[in-house]
Amino acid sequence: MRWQARRENFRDILEGDTCVHPGSVFDPMSARIAEDIGFEVGMFAGSVASMAVLGAPDLIVLTLTEFAAQAYRINRAGELPLLCDADHGYGNALNVARTVEELENAGAAALTIEDTELPAPFGANGKARLISIDEGAGKMRAAIAARRDSALVIAGRTSAMSIAGLDDTVLRIQAFEAAGVDAVFLTGVTSRAELDRLSNSIAIPLFLANAKGELADKEYLALRRVRIVLQGHMPIMAAMKAAHDTLKALRDGTSPDKLEGVPDGDFIKRITRGGDYQAMLDKYLSAPED
Repeated sequence: MRWQARRENFRDILEGDTCVHPGSVFDPMSARIAEDIGFEVGMFAGSVASMAVLGAPDLIVLTLTEFAAQAYRINRAGELPLLCDADHGYGNALNVARTVEELENAGAAALTIEDTELPAPFGANGKARLISIDEGAGKMRAAIAARRDSALVIAGRTSAMSIAGLDDTVLRIQAFEAAGVDAVFLTGVTSRAELDRLSNSIAIPLFLANAKGELADKEYLALRRVRIVLQGHMPIMAAMKAAHDTLKALRDGTSPDKLEGVPDGDFIKRITRGGDYQAMLDKYLSAPED
């Protein structure tokens, strides 16, 4: 199967004893850069997809089709295992099954499904709300049933720590584990005491949205079965700023040869795999010698 090796590589991380930071990627170029630098995993977030595809904030206005298409573009550009933030699965449990199908075919190595009520319902006034534990567990079961490649990692995600508290979070991740997910993704964990209790309540690996303060110790996290810790999504924001500054400089009259931060031709050739394309040009489009 085309995507098998990268899924097996992701599972090796899941089953290992170390904690890694994924590279936040948003298009084929950024994924190639992350792979060339040496990131073990790429992360394609819903918020990043909204910015990259629509130029929109993270309000769940992006469609599954658009998200999966961008994930495929990222995956076909290299061999970096890609963790996809599939938000709420774009609807109910049936939509979750469709989401798994699309992202599996798009080459995802892993995906997360969360239990937040999305998009924000009328009257929420900016306050996040959770679906019930039973509905969340049903989504997880639907995700597992929809998977055709057993190597694809499915993680249940919850924001319960910042919405409903520690006791509710424990119940949710235990329900997700019972539903058969491979890992749980936690947001809102801020202390070692919280993480210790959460880790002790289940037996499967953990992903964290961030690890600040006393949690910023990868060896400690690894001992609690934390395998993935996000570092935010700065690359796309930096790319936006670089594009803005370059365009503004040109608009303000800066000569193209005086611009700052523009990579040289060798860098562009490497990232676009220019050598590979030149080899094909030489092999298939060169006129035969006399």
